[in-house]
Amino acid sequence: MFNFKSKTVLVTGGSRGIGEACVKLFADANADIAFTYNSNKKNAEELVKKYSSVIKIKAYKINLSKRDEIEKNVNEIISEFGRIDVLVNNAGIWEYGKADDMSLEQWEKTIKINLTGTFIFSKSVIPLMKKNRFGRIINITSTAGQRGEPFYSHYAASKGGIISYTKSLASELGEYGITVNSVAPGWVITDMTKDVFADKEYREKVRNEIPVKRIAEAEDIAGPVLFLASDLAKHINGEILNVNGGSVLCG
Repeated sequence: MFNFKSKTVLVTGGSRGIGEACVKLFADANADIAFTYNSNKKNAEELVKKYSSVIKIKAYKINLSKRDEIEKNVNEIISEFGRIDVLVNNAGIWEYGKADDMSLEQWEKTIKINLTGTFIFSKSVIPLMKKNRFGRIINITSTAGQRGEPFYSHYAASKGGIISYTKSLASELGEYGITVNSVAPGWVITDMTKDVFADKEYREKVRNEIPVKRIAEAEDIAGPVLFLASDLAKHINGEILNVNGGSVLCG
């Protein structure tokens, strides 16, 4: 059903978790793929090796807190692939922090990587998408960005910012054939949450609080991303698609 042949997809943070699941689904749908990673070089290399015989795929090591690296990365991708049709802003961090103990450095680190990183990647690809009169930007946010999250206020603020940014871009760019949407997961089993879910009792508590009685896997989030990038979703713009098993029912 999904065929992205002749399309180029850029996935940030594509070497693990939700990003890795996105890379795999888009690869299976025949897209050419560029993806970024920060520290997981081995897994990035394995992904490239797995799919390089059937699609064009390349991994780029990048520090999302550095503007010049992001801009250089996007220019390299455009030069090597010739186009960027879909941008998946997935890379981000989730770090514990009490509101009254959090340092300014910790706050700014999360905002810079999660929110500002999304801004710089988007800003860098928009001119090309405008020129081509086509583009799909999908931002991975969170239910935390809609209702807040205790002890992760900096993370919630960054994701809430991306949600508002998504809606703003959707209104601004729609006339150029560019749609901008967000997928907002709840709890997902990934490397980011493995320490939290090491507590089996807590993991079971979380599972039981979700109406469908299961915690999402990364593939459960990647599927909606693929949908929003497809022609089936060409009239969906500015949407925040919640994927949380019904645990948080946001409007």
